Amino acid sequence: MNAWSHKRKPKISGRGNERYKWLVVVVFVSSFGLISRLFYLQVIKGEDYLEEAKKQQEIIDPITPKRGRIFFQDPKSDTGDGLSPVADNKDYLEIFAVPKEIADEAQADKLANALYDFFKKAYVEKEVDQALKAQEKDRLEKLLAQTNDLSEADKALKVNSIRAEHDSFLKDSLYLEAKKKRREEMIEESKKAIIEKYKQSFANKEDQYELLEKKIDYRQAAQFHLSLLDKNNLPANLVAEDLDYYNASFVSNKVSSTINHNPLRFSGIGYKSHTFRNYPEKNNGSHLLGFVSFEPEDKDGFFGRHGRYGLEGYFDDMLFGKFGEMKAEKGQRGTIIANNLEVTKQIDGDDLILTIDRTIQFFVSEKIKEATIKYGADSGTAIVLDPKTGQVVAMSSYPDFDPNNYDEVNNMGVFNNPAIFDAYEPGSVFKSITMAAALNEGKVTPDATYNDAGFIMINGWPKPIKNSDFETYGGHGLTTMTGVLENSLNTGAVFAMKKIGDKKFAEYLKKFGFGEKTGIELEGESKGDISNLTGKKIREINAVTASYGQGINVTPLQMAASYAVIANGGKSVKPYIVKEIRHFDGTTETIKPANTNQIISEYSANLLSGMLVKVVEEGHSKKAQVPGYYIGCKTGTAQYAVEGKKGYVEHSYNHTFICLGPVGDPKFVVLVRFKNPKGYTYADATTVSVTQNIMQFLVDYWQLPKVRK
Repeated sequence: MNAWSHKRKPKISGRGNERYKWLVVVVFVSSFGLISRLFYLQVIKGEDYLEEAKKQQEIIDPITPKRGRIFFQDPKSDTGDGLSPVADNKDYLEIFAVPKEIADEAQADKLANALYDFFKKAYVEKEVDQALKAQEKDRLEKLLAQTNDLSEADKALKVNSIRAEHDSFLKDSLYLEAKKKRREEMIEESKKAIIEKYKQSFANKEDQYELLEKKIDYRQAAQFHLSLLDKNNLPANLVAEDLDYYNASFVSNKVSSTINHNPLRFSGIGYKSHTFRNYPEKNNGSHLLGFVSFEPEDKDGFFGRHGRYGLEGYFDDMLFGKFGEMKAEKGQRGTIIANNLEVTKQIDGDDLILTIDRTIQFFVSEKIKEATIKYGADSGTAIVLDPKTGQVVAMSSYPDFDPNNYDEVNNMGVFNNPAIFDAYEPGSVFKSITMAAALNEGKVTPDATYNDAGFIMINGWPKPIKNSDFETYGGHGLTTMTGVLENSLNTGAVFAMKKIGDKKFAEYLKKFGFGEKTGIELEGESKGDISNLTGKKIREINAVTASYGQGINVTPLQMAASYAVIANGGKSVKPYIVKEIRHFDGTTETIKPANTNQIISEYSANLLSGMLVKVVEEGHSKKAQVPGYYIGCKTGTAQYAVEGKKGYVEHSYNHTFICLGPVGDPKFVVLVRFKNPKGYTYADATTVSVTQNIMQFLVDYWQLPKVRK
């Protein structure tokens, strides 16, 4: 055998053997990792990746629901259903600039001036007129302030003289000429600033979209667009009504166009359609309705335009509705496969049918606006309440706002509804509540007497508690409880309260609903404040001042509801404003009056109603009489408290007047309140005439039968 024919096996050293083993391990581990990864991707995460792939092959588009509408009662409605829409939905156009298509300065000037004339001019003129009126009002207030230190008799004469002089000044030809010139200067100044702002938005020639106006009526947009066009290329008789909005542009069957030539096109301007909330009544009922925001936002997982304040805020979820969706599968190149279309229908928002009577609401709104301006008050509020059901028939405050253009408001505080938001010291209208408690406890009768010295001293309080007429009249001597209301005597209210004691008095205030929200379906309601009467120990001065309506805070609606108790035979009522809710599925939910509690006896309520009639017949409120009817009323004048601090603003007052009637079969409670009227100390000088006008309108409108000559 050839020695070389035998091949010897290579000898593997210990180190080489280790390398071989490690190689096997690495291969095994790598294989295991790969298998594990595949298992994780295909089994554990398989469903997730399938879902992700499915999403890439699907189109899911949300279907926006229609917001529910809001209606006033309207027996004279053209539709015959007794309803009138006060909040609905309407398609508007937004106008935007395409700066890169604006060729030169001349085109920019033309656009900016047209935008001003159509969309800003009226607003600027209104703002300037309001500013000039504010200056005139400020002049009058400064003059009236000179009368603050005069006696009431001298003050009345001086106030009349100042008002007459002021009216004469406003009609003077020199003043009118100077006012006209100043008006023109202010308008021109604002115009220049607005036009310059428009032109700045045209400056970036790389920009393809610059929003100019966001909520423009189709017809107004058509008029604007027509004003930009070259009339030489258009039919001579073409008007805005001939233009229709279609596919992001204006078209007309009177104008022919081609791809290369469209006489209705104006470069540099574009349009886009959006659905916005629409309020046909504008300012009428604005505090009741609130508004819907122009800008979409996320709220509780729903992206869209949401309600703010009033009913829009309180019922936002119900009015908004629920989104639907459309699912479709994408084929090659993104085409939609129609066979696989899935649609989940949207649920449109519910409609709200209100208790508000449109005719009464409009009348009340006009009257409260006129009176607020006349008396120079910071604000005015009027409420008409059905005392048997709690239905709010009308509720209006001024200053108000147009919810269609809520963004033009300078002071956001105007969005708060004073009827439910403003908690204030009501003054002598509260004496009726004090008297109700004392009558019901059997501690006084209408003819019960006390000796009025015109003032009283309270333990631990350094100043005397005086009647409002003490400086001019002194004490009234032997006086009945009816006389207390007729002459609005603070000392008599204290006498009645002390007859039942501070604890029992506080219990009655809670029963009447003070210190708690009424629960009306409006956003932003205040509960008022009677906390100084709800502790274990009540300071005597707190109970004393509360008896005649100072040192506690109530809302106008709480006061109206408390008088509804008197009108309703002593039974409580819960104010409400929504009569029906009409759901998307066609079902209707009817809202019924809340269960009542007997706050005072029917006998006590009838006694107090009679006493309030005497206030109108023989007391301070004679001008509130409505011929043919018995009406019960009470005025209230309270010092205006410093906000956030102790003490009162000098020579500033809250005026309130509340009436119920016709006594015997009451159909209404009417409250009128003015905040800080200028130049008037007592409520009977401001509130009585407007309240009487409202009551006269109600008895005529409802055709209530007369019960007296």
